[in-house]
Amino acid sequence: MHSPTSTAHKHEAYETRALVLQGGGALGAYQAGVYQGLAEAGLGLTDLAGISIGALNVALIAGNAPDKRVDRLHEFWNTICQPNIGPLANPVLLASLYQTNDLARRFLGTLHAGSALLVGQQGFFMPRIPAPSPFDEQDPACVGYYDTRPLKTTLESLCDFDRINEAGLHVSIGAVNVRTGNLVCFDNRSTRLGPEHFMASGALPPGFPAIEIEGEYYWDGGLVSNTPLSWILERNLNSDTLVFQVDLWSARGRVPHNLSEINDRIQDIRYSSRTRWVTDGVHHHRKTQRLLRRLLDRLPEAERTTDPLYREAAKLACNKRSNIIHLIYQDKPYEQHFRDFQFGPNIMREHWNSGLQDIRNTLAQPHYLDMPENAEGFVTHDIHRRVPA
Repeated sequence: MHSPTSTAHKHEAYETRALVLQGGGALGAYQAGVYQGLAEAGLGLTDLAGISIGALNVALIAGNAPDKRVDRLHEFWNTICQPNIGPLANPVLLASLYQTNDLARRFLGTLHAGSALLVGQQGFFMPRIPAPSPFDEQDPACVGYYDTRPLKTTLESLCDFDRINEAGLHVSIGAVNVRTGNLVCFDNRSTRLGPEHFMASGALPPGFPAIEIEGEYYWDGGLVSNTPLSWILERNLNSDTLVFQVDLWSARGRVPHNLSEINDRIQDIRYSSRTRWVTDGVHHHRKTQRLLRRLLDRLPEAERTTDPLYREAAKLACNKRSNIIHLIYQDKPYEQHFRDFQFGPNIMREHWNSGLQDIRNTLAQPHYLDMPENAEGFVTHDIHRRVPA
C-alpha cells in the first residue's frame, strides 16, 4: 500500500481536494470503501459532492468527525442491507453459500433484490400499504410505492447536521425540481442542509415519493445527471484541483449478447452520465484558459493597465491545473440489471472491499497525485485503464 506520508504531502499541493460520488443504490458501498482508503492514507478533503446514494454517503462523511466517519459508514450500510422483516436466513449460512460459486451468488442476488421489492430495507424504505392508486390524486409526498421516512430517522441518528453546515467541508448534493425539471444544486455555502435535502437527492420515482423542501418537490438528481463532477470543476477553475470521481456505472462495456445483458448495458449508459464528456469539456476549458494567459502575458505593460478588454480577458485566464482520478466500479459476471437494489450484506461487503482495493491500488501509483505539468494543465487517471489521458 502507498505510504500515507508521501500521499499526504502530494495532495496538499492542491488548493481543492474533492470527492465526487455518483448514484447507484446498493452499489454505493463501493464508495464507502473508497473513502475508507482515502482516510487510511490521511488524504484530507476540502469538497464533497454527491447524487442519490452518493449524497447519502456524503451526509455520513460530512456529518461526522474524521475519526468516526468510517464507523458511521459501516453502521449505515450494515443497517440498510438488512430487510425490514429481519435476516432472510442464518447469516453464516448465507455467507457460506455466497462463497460457493457464481451461480450461488446470482441466486442470492436475485433473492436480496426480490426481498427489497417485497419488504423494503431496514432504516431506508418500506412498502406503502395500501399501494398508491394509479389515478387518484394524492399529496405528492405520498405518491410512491415505498415510504422513505425510515431513512430520515437513520440520517438523524448517524449524522450531525450542524457539522455538515458549519465544519468547513464544502458540501453539494443534486436533486431535480419536479415542477421545472431542472437539476438543483443544494450547497451548504448557500443553503442550510437537512435530512430532507439528502433524501430528495435519492428520491427515485416511482419507487420513492418526491420530497418537499420549502414548497417545492424534488426527485433523484440522477434523472438529469448522475454525477456532480461538473459543479466541482466549474467552481474551482481558479484553483489547482484534485478530484476523486467515484462512479458506480461504467460508460465503457462490451456489446450485449443476450436480453439480460442489454438491460445491464442500458443502465450503464444511462447512469454513467457522460463523466468522460464532462472531463473532456473541462480539459478543453483548462487548455483555453492557459493559452489565453500566455497570450495576455505577451501584451505590453501599458495595455495591461489601461485596456478594459485586457481586464475582462484576465478574469477568464489562469494557469491553474486539474487532476481527475477516476474510480469506476467494475461489474461482476454474476451481477444482473437489478444490482442497484441487491442490498444483501455479503454483496455489500464485496462492493465495499472492491472500492477499498481500488483506491489502495490507485494511491500505490506514485505519479497519480503529481501536479499536472503538461501544456494543458490537466490529466486524468484510471487504475483500470492504466493509461493517463
